[in-house]
Amino acid sequence: MKKFLITAGMAALMSTTAMAETIGVSVARFDDNGLTIMRNGMTTHADALDGVDLIMEDAQDDVARQLDQINNFIASGVDAIIVNAVDTNATAAMSQAADSAGVPLVYVNRQPINMDTLPEGQAFVASNEIESGTLKAFEICKNLRAAGKSGGATAYMLMGQLSNQAAVQRSKDVEDVLGMDMCNFITLIDKQTANWSRDQAQDLMSNWISSGEPFDAVFANNDEMAIGAIQAMKSSGISMDDVEVGGVDATPDALVAMQAGDMDVTVFQDLAGQGAGSIDTAIKLAKGEDVDKTVFIPFKLVTPDNVSDFLN
Repeated sequence: MKKFLITAGMAALMSTTAMAETIGVSVARFDDNGLTIMRNGMTTHADALDGVDLIMEDAQDDVARQLDQINNFIASGVDAIIVNAVDTNATAAMSQAADSAGVPLVYVNRQPINMDTLPEGQAFVASNEIESGTLKAFEICKNLRAAGKSGGATAYMLMGQLSNQAAVQRSKDVEDVLGMDMCNFITLIDKQTANWSRDQAQDLMSNWISSGEPFDAVFANNDEMAIGAIQAMKSSGISMDDVEVGGVDATPDALVAMQAGDMDVTVFQDLAGQGAGSIDTAIKLAKGEDVDKTVFIPFKLVTPDNVSDFLN
């Protein structure tokens, strides 16, 4: 099992009064651009704190592996556990294992299925997914209206892993907006999962293009899939001026695509802030402090008009 030990707060080693906190972190997958931003937010924040050790594991999109990692964290005596769930429908067993062992647990980024029944000493740090898909879909609706397409427009939707609450909620957000009187001129031709993947989205978009069905917009549950769709469209000679494309996350690649005129809408999810917030919440729980069950970090709409505000 691959293990990464990140030690922060070296000043704590010289202090007899400081108590070190060891936090086990299980991340759904390391090879995901958005989750990499979140992981970097964790390690950067831990580096700024005194006496915080992170043991970070890659679950490699394997539910059983992730549960094993949690049990290993418990056995090794960590002070708290942070989980970015592979499958949000499988979190009840994780909560039970941590609760039985008396180890605080924080879910980050992906909402656990047992959110309403989380035991004491457990919390969820993320952003409210109702905002993400809603902000994106409504902005695309306004853009299509401004382009004179209110008489009728068509669109495709690329969904994330359907085992993830975020994918389900973001997809529902889009459909809820398209059900509004202002936006019901937009018809979804098809919606399919591309599992958060740029490559899978490119393949799926290429298949849709090959059908010859005209379309005006692409709603993607995340930026990686939006970029994959853009690549497929550009390879097919479709002008990006003619299609509205929206994603979620405001990743660096997405911001570059927006500057280039390829992406029209994204929604900033403060992934680094979520990572840092999960560390703070885990430390508070380890110290026996009270925390809110849910800690929401707001989404922010990103368009060509304000994209410069989100560039480093």
